Amino acid sequence: MSGQGPAPEKPIRLDRMNESGPLERLYRVQQFDLELDRLHDEELRVPDGLREAREEQERVNNDLEDAEIELEGVERSIRQLESDLASTRDQIARARSEQEKNAFDPKAQTQYQNRIQQLEDRVTETDEGLAPLYERRTTLEGRRGALRGQHGTLRPRIADLEQQDEARVEGLRAQGEGARREREEMVSALDSRLVKEYELIRRSKKGLGIVPVEAGRCTGCNMQLPVTVQQRVATGRLPAVKCPSCGRFLVKL
Repeated sequence: MSGQGPAPEKPIRLDRMNESGPLERLYRVQQFDLELDRLHDEELRVPDGLREAREEQERVNNDLEDAEIELEGVERSIRQLESDLASTRDQIARARSEQEKNAFDPKAQTQYQNRIQQLEDRVTETDEGLAPLYERRTTLEGRRGALRGQHGTLRPRIADLEQQDEARVEGLRAQGEGARREREEMVSALDSRLVKEYELIRRSKKGLGIVPVEAGRCTGCNMQLPVTVQQRVATGRLPAVKCPSCGRFLVKL
């Protein structure tokens, strides 16, 4: 037995359907099933343009959120430092007022002057700390504005792409309805137990529940079939013959 995968489905000519046996008709049902599988997979596939636009929107949203979080932190730091600065300047004003009222000797004057100098040094340090924060706030506000602009541009673009995708999906579903009706019509003429077993096999075998025999081999697993099995398959009669290796139904086309 070889490790090769299932062979491509071999189509049955539609003009032979009325002459074909139940297994050939079941094989045709499988072709409809494979087409319905394909349509379903295609329906789930997001077009590249829409996928890329959504990814870009997610990136912009993440960047915008990061910028807003950082900006909030910077503004909080600015408010704190500005409050500290205002408080320090108030302390300087009170110290100078007290100096004028109470400093009647050189020692008191020196004490007040030292206190005022300490407070003025703190003002300088606070001003120096605020400068880069003001600069960072300006940068972040500009970045936030640019990202909001990108988000605003992306929104109608994505809406248009999603509308196109909805139309694509509707078209695929319409195709699927046609194939489903034809399948149901064909299944109605088959034994329900045969169809049920085929569906169970198909689900467990990657979409192929019935496969042709070609050159004495099962095209599902590529096993060389015993002659007796080949002969039984060639009759086309029920009960359906299964491959001894992969368990799929076998049909001679």
